[in-house]
Amino acid sequence: MTSTLSPSSTTAAPEHRLGSWRTDPVTQAFWLLRIGFTVAPIAFGLDKFFHVLVNWDQYLAPVIARNSPWTTHQTMYIVGVIEIIAGLIVLVRPRFGAYLVAAWLAGIIVNLLLVPGFYDIALRDFGLLLAALTLARLAKLFPNSLARRNTRS
Repeated sequence: MTSTLSPSSTTAAPEHRLGSWRTDPVTQAFWLLRIGFTVAPIAFGLDKFFHVLVNWDQYLAPVIARNSPWTTHQTMYIVGVIEIIAGLIVLVRPRFGAYLVAAWLAGIIVNLLLVPGFYDIALRDFGLLLAALTLARLAKLFPNSLARRNTRS
């Protein structure tokens, strides 16, 4: 049996032929992550204004709150706006937006590690960060436009 890897094949990944979203697992994974990282940041960002899910102010590290020119509540409004914008960017430009969300999640993780008692949430957000990076990698296979779907056969 001959190896499928050769020096030339290790430099470039084989082309994946994208199929229908109904049958292709790569396409399905891309769209699940794209929809998730569009809806979740927008929903969580909006909730910073309404506190339906939780009082988000409790998650801001005291050291950050002390050094912010705004109150904790005002800071969380700014966080909410940034999250909404990040979700919208994932919707229209997933290649860039996914890296933006990953960077944002990294900042959230650092903040949570500064707040005693929220290490479990930091770990969960690390998992989300990995999923955002996965979306960024998958997005390289797809065009940016929502109107176009790559269905080469």
